Amino acid sequence: MLERLFKLSENGTNVKTEVVAGLTTFLTMAYIIFVNPAMLADAGMDHGAVFVATCVAAAIGCFIMGFVANYPIAQAPGMGLNAFFTYAVVLGMGYTWQVALAAVFVSGVLFILLSIFKIREWIINSIPMSLRTGISAGIGLFLALIGLKNAGIVVDNPATLVSLGDITSLPAVLAAIGFFITIALVHRGVKGGVMIAILVVTGLGLAFGDVQWGGLVSAPPSLAPTFMQLDFSAIFEVGMISVVFAFLFRRLVRHGRYASGCFTKSGSC
Repeated sequence: MLERLFKLSENGTNVKTEVVAGLTTFLTMAYIIFVNPAMLADAGMDHGAVFVATCVAAAIGCFIMGFVANYPIAQAPGMGLNAFFTYAVVLGMGYTWQVALAAVFVSGVLFILLSIFKIREWIINSIPMSLRTGISAGIGLFLALIGLKNAGIVVDNPATLVSLGDITSLPAVLAAIGFFITIALVHRGVKGGVMIAILVVTGLGLAFGDVQWGGLVSAPPSLAPTFMQLDFSAIFEVGMISVVFAFLFRRLVRHGRYASGCFTKSGSC
């Protein structure tokens, strides 16, 4: 059945190789299960509902890529857009998360239309590579600043906007430990290094009381608090139109620089 569905021998691979590659990919990207709900909870969204939505969205994307496209690429929510959603649109511009969610929906519809009518490729090719790279680097720095702020390493300052926080506090120390563990594991080529670092730091947080134990297994939370909670009342405001364009532009740039690393000769990732 697997041979018929995925043409393994034709692509120069086998079940063992694909299982190992799949587990490696999962361990590499599983951090998003924890980071995405925490980030969107800052915007006022229900943490449990976002957790379930993150898992469901990633699963649907991966199944479509595997069973429809037969392409070994994993799909999951992107951190750059979610950070912009929370810290720029909701907390920065003052929109509710329901309004911001409507902007994400509209930008997604526009993206699909641009793809259907073959406009997306033309737009992507017109964006200089230096600009695409710069946007990616800027989003990365933005996420790094958010992480430093959440760890208490950087704090608000009325004179300089950003200043050094208490680096001896437990969250700052745990963040530093997690950072160096991640760098060490990635440098040594350990598969799932990011996930291992998250688990180690979580264990230390539990041991020192910074993380509260909530149990090992439970029924998944309900999607109801966030499901279809879109508010289109402000979608035609000038500020919101710019937000829709920003979401759309980020999607275009992200797909324009799309590339994949490979674990097998067939390109399985």
